[in-house]
Amino acid sequence: MEKQMHKYKFKAEVKQLLDILTHSLYSSREIFLRELLSNASDALEKLRFESLKGTDIADKDLPEEITISFDKDKKILTVTDTGIGMTEKEIVKNIGTIAKSGTSEFLKKAVSEKGNAANIIGQFGVGFYSVFMVADEVVIKTRSFLPDAEPVQWHSDGVGSFEVETLDEKIPRGTSIEIHLKEDAVEFAEKWKLEDVVKKHSNFIPFPIKIENEQVNKIRAIWREPKFQLKEKDYEEFYKFLTYDQEGPLDTLHVSVDAPVQFNSIVFFPKKNYEMFGLGKNEHGLDLYVRRILIRHEFEDLLPEYLRFLRGVVDSEDIPLNVSRETLQENAIITKIRNNLVGQILSHLAKMAEKEKEKYNTFWQEFSERFKLGYTDYANQEKFAGLLRFNSSAVESEKDLVSLDDYIGRVKEEQKEIYYIFAQNRDAIENNPHMEIFRKKGLEVLYLYHPVDEFVMDALQKYKDYELKSAESIDASKLEKFENVEKAKKVKKLNKEDEKIFDKLLRRMKDILGDRVTEVKASQRLTDSPSCLVSPDGTMSSGMQKIMQLMNKDMSIPKKVMEVNPDHPLVRDLIRIYDADSKDELLTQVTEQLYESALLTEGYLRDPHVMVNRIEKLMEKSTRWYLEHNQLEK
Repeated sequence: MEKQMHKYKFKAEVKQLLDILTHSLYSSREIFLRELLSNASDALEKLRFESLKGTDIADKDLPEEITISFDKDKKILTVTDTGIGMTEKEIVKNIGTIAKSGTSEFLKKAVSEKGNAANIIGQFGVGFYSVFMVADEVVIKTRSFLPDAEPVQWHSDGVGSFEVETLDEKIPRGTSIEIHLKEDAVEFAEKWKLEDVVKKHSNFIPFPIKIENEQVNKIRAIWREPKFQLKEKDYEEFYKFLTYDQEGPLDTLHVSVDAPVQFNSIVFFPKKNYEMFGLGKNEHGLDLYVRRILIRHEFEDLLPEYLRFLRGVVDSEDIPLNVSRETLQENAIITKIRNNLVGQILSHLAKMAEKEKEKYNTFWQEFSERFKLGYTDYANQEKFAGLLRFNSSAVESEKDLVSLDDYIGRVKEEQKEIYYIFAQNRDAIENNPHMEIFRKKGLEVLYLYHPVDEFVMDALQKYKDYELKSAESIDASKLEKFENVEKAKKVKKLNKEDEKIFDKLLRRMKDILGDRVTEVKASQRLTDSPSCLVSPDGTMSSGMQKIMQLMNKDMSIPKKVMEVNPDHPLVRDLIRIYDADSKDELLTQVTEQLYESALLTEGYLRDPHVMVNRIEKLMEKSTRWYLEHNQLEK
């Protein structure tokens, strides 16, 4: 066979491309190995396709594999596959030139995204050229799968030209890429580094990748395998590999979808929320693979924020292998995958909540604060709302949880609202004056303990046919239609004359408080407390008001309605005092104390010093009265 060599010059735009690759893009130089291994995997896939067609193939007994060898002293790295190989014509077409149009567009991106090679390498058919980020010289030897094909060699220093020649030597089918490494890239001739890059980017390539005759990619891409063939231990092993978690997952969702977009996915629900232990915010999410090649680790666009505590992988045949980060974020396929996945995850949680309540409660205990951020997911609002859990007046312990559907199952006839109240803990809620009328009427109230709960309720506003209403701002007259379930305390009703005095007392209390309150009126909601502050119907709850004030750095106290219980012993005494002397100083002291006590209960009292001083003076008067009344003075 007569040896033939042809020399070719790179086109001007290719020279510019190589210059950028060689001198400008350094941040992710390891990407070159991902690209070469991806090409090798494609070559093996093409060979397998030809074999299935019954094509006559050279070196039929060669194992289908990829081999990485290195010589640190000589600074040489070699990547070899036993795939389909190339003829002289094919190597000129596939490697000697950029196969796809769009070189100029690539160059624009390369210039604008300097230092971020991972974003753009692989676009426009230039993946192979990333090798020149680490190479002074590259030699390719290849032989096509066709039985009578001649071996071919391609050689270039990546500067101005390349050479292609036929070889006299006999080489096996496939392609071998010999890389003469630059001085500052000699780390790629070390076993630890090569193994690290393979495991990071190419661990799930479906063909063995061997370094020093040892297979590196041993973990199976189980998301591509039929679910019925997999056991729990397979999922647990893969989860531990993916997350480095010592425990297995709480639950697993394995998804295979063919339409409207093709993808396979495994989603893991962890057992523990390590954010709770001060180990940082969980910004994990799912790894994106294209045909088993890692494209993006923890790709944030695959899941909304409230589900990013989940771990796992997504692999799609429909996404181009050479897609860039910028294109990914705008890719309609990614949007379809995301929408499908979110729906599947929420449906899976709904089944868990229905059939495995203990497991769901574990999930809720660990991840509820993060999950509640789903109130912004308006497309899945009803599914999301059905998964919410709350403590409630209908259960005995702060640990017991109810759903909105549980609540609806217990509503009274004619009840069209779901009531809720916010406080720091259960004791604070149960001692809140606003709860008195709900206990009296036997109406269930959901207990909210976390600030995000306020945003959840504000965003939902309604669940199924029921409006969500704050117990603080409900119009008490609307609850009168419900029968009392608690026996009312026997209190003598005010006569007409006392009612008139009470009305005057209310006006006096309004004069004392001035514009700190919008109104002082008789209460229909109180049974045990003398007074409370009420948000006008339709306004935000005190919890939401405090959150908004913190956000706006607003320290003012909101103006509310002060309601006074005419049946409380303290108020009855105030009526008698007012009747005796409408200007009595004690009326002012008690009114101020009732107002500030209500502020303290709702968390609005900024400075307690005045109130403490007043309490001490009132206690002084009461102890003096006690001594006189019981004739204990000497």
